[in-house]
Amino acid sequence: MLLARLTQANGAPGQEREVRDLIRSEVEPHAHVVKTDALGNLLAIKNPDAPGPKVMIAAHMDEVALMIVGIDKDGYLKFRPIGGVDPRVLVAKSVVVGSKKTLGVIGSKPIHLQRPEEREKAFTVQEMVIDIGAKSKEEAEKLVKLGEIAYFTTAYEELGANKVKAKALDDRVGCALAIRLLQEKVSFPLIAAFTVQEEVGLRGAGVAAYQIEPDIALVLEGTTASDVPGTDEHKQATALGQGPAITVMDRSVIPHPQLVQELLALAAEKGIPVQVRRSTAGGTDAGQIQLSKAGVKVAVISVPCRYIHSPAAIMCKDDFEGAYQLVRHYLARLEERAGLS
Repeated sequence: MLLARLTQANGAPGQEREVRDLIRSEVEPHAHVVKTDALGNLLAIKNPDAPGPKVMIAAHMDEVALMIVGIDKDGYLKFRPIGGVDPRVLVAKSVVVGSKKTLGVIGSKPIHLQRPEEREKAFTVQEMVIDIGAKSKEEAEKLVKLGEIAYFTTAYEELGANKVKAKALDDRVGCALAIRLLQEKVSFPLIAAFTVQEEVGLRGAGVAAYQIEPDIALVLEGTTASDVPGTDEHKQATALGQGPAITVMDRSVIPHPQLVQELLALAAEKGIPVQVRRSTAGGTDAGQIQLSKAGVKVAVISVPCRYIHSPAAIMCKDDFEGAYQLVRHYLARLEERAGLS
């Protein structure tokens, strides 16, 4: 399954090559032009010289990860998060490190050695290390270099009622959607932009949009599903199984109101369950795409995922399919409107 292969691939911000190579192999049969820019964005362009609206569908390739910043005398690796990672989810997690994919475990002082006051608070990143089984700094340095990346080892698995568990669902769900949508038969220019470094400041998206100069951009994301114990219903941004989420505002963007309403109306017309993303926290590539050159009409369509930015997230396959169907119908509607169908 494509989504399984995408989530098993590794791609930290600025180091997306493994993911990019996988995506390139998937999109080349369906695009007229496939290229990588200087920053590392992958652009797959269909009908580059055709008339009609120029439509960009965007999804970021990078995932949150850990960078190795030090090796102590006993061979333990010090690290820092790349992107927003809650340190409380890290202890005892399995990782692979560096180009050699050396196995390791994130370690901390065990509970029976902690002072009573230490047991009352969570470990900080500074209090954790990655243990790769090395006996010394010299031995560790033969396996891992400073600046290399540690990735979670979570396997893609199906569980429960039509749900999946995996790492990096933010935003490999968007990548999988964009790959699938690029296979649609359209007559206008359609550009799938697989962007880099979203998790550290939306860096690739603005560069991609500057080159593409789209008329419309649809950003495909994995977003926070907060239907978990301890969260009041009115504080839940999205919930699993209630359909893809459409953003009306977040800290990076206010999407084009007319485009948002059109998507909501289209979902109702086609019987596709959707939800409005109720939290204004966080941001997406839409924030940079919207501001490119003379401005771009943007919308954000997200697949709700529980526990994003952690070693394992959970997604409902029905929400994923709903996101695909909504964008597919929107592209068909554009084709009709332009008199191309």
